[in-house]
Amino acid sequence: MQQLTAADAFLPTISADKEITQRLKEFVQDKEAFSANTWRQLLSVMRICWQWATENQRPFLPMAAADLRDYLTWLQLSGRASSTIATHASLIAMLHRNAGVVSPTVSPIVFRTIKKINRSAVIAGERTGQAVPFRLTDLLDIDKRWSQATRKQETRNLAFLHVAYGTLLRLSELARLRVGDITRAEDGRIILDVGWTKTIVQTGGLIKALSTLSSQRLTEWIKVAGLASEPDAFLFCPVHRSDKVTIITEKPLSTPALETIFTQAWRTVGPQQSVKANKKRYSGWSGHSARVGAAQDMAKRGYSVAQIMQEGTWKKPETLMRYIRNVDAHQGAMVDLMEQSF
Repeated sequence: MQQLTAADAFLPTISADKEITQRLKEFVQDKEAFSANTWRQLLSVMRICWQWATENQRPFLPMAAADLRDYLTWLQLSGRASSTIATHASLIAMLHRNAGVVSPTVSPIVFRTIKKINRSAVIAGERTGQAVPFRLTDLLDIDKRWSQATRKQETRNLAFLHVAYGTLLRLSELARLRVGDITRAEDGRIILDVGWTKTIVQTGGLIKALSTLSSQRLTEWIKVAGLASEPDAFLFCPVHRSDKVTIITEKPLSTPALETIFTQAWRTVGPQQSVKANKKRYSGWSGHSARVGAAQDMAKRGYSVAQIMQEGTWKKPETLMRYIRNVDAHQGAMVDLMEQSF
């Protein structure tokens, strides 16, 4: 069971209505129904919205449609991206549902406001940001440079990049992998019992298999780190500057720590590439880069959308299509028609 924090206690205090307060307390007690990231986002958005409502003398819960319209408009004027504003609206609706009151997002007023914000953003040139893809060629380039490494940190980083690319797992999912999650196929290749992901939470779990080369790199890391006899240890653990491995079992490496691996890889082979930053981000490889790169490589090799969605555990085709939208831009039906006509 997740431990309740002082931040969680904030939610039940945002309404003077006793029945709503009780429902919010029950909501907080059931926080395990949601991912830790979703819960953090919810608390962050609620604090921002509650502060705005307090400063502008508006009721917060339940929130009137006109007040939500003004709040979303304020977010837009404050420079928030349309996707961020949509997240705020979605989480406010989530809070209202769990408080047992009608969400203001069902009102046509709010619907028109969100549509106007999205339209204004598109016309103004706003585009959805995308991580710089970490492709198979990049992985093999890094492999040539780090496979003969004498430092354990580079051995770990190379194994991590192989697993990240080969499984298309998200950073939080990679961080949770433990040594005991590993089994081997008859030919020696590694099979990972992932357990659950952001979009797949079921008792059957999720199995990921690694290629021969990726299995070799992960095996090398396990050997040099002394992890083979530590089934409860997290697979990717800290390596001190002194090159000493710290075996951890309680708390996995943080997202920033894992992001650093992509940063170090970019410094090794990335600067030769010219990348235009998007929304002041994505000027180099980041935590999502392996997922994006692997999806693009699969699309380029002709794998179907359904196959790629299965590998990346995407639930919506639209999400995947944002990653691979540029891959087959010159293979569309109209381009094919024109090329065959001249």
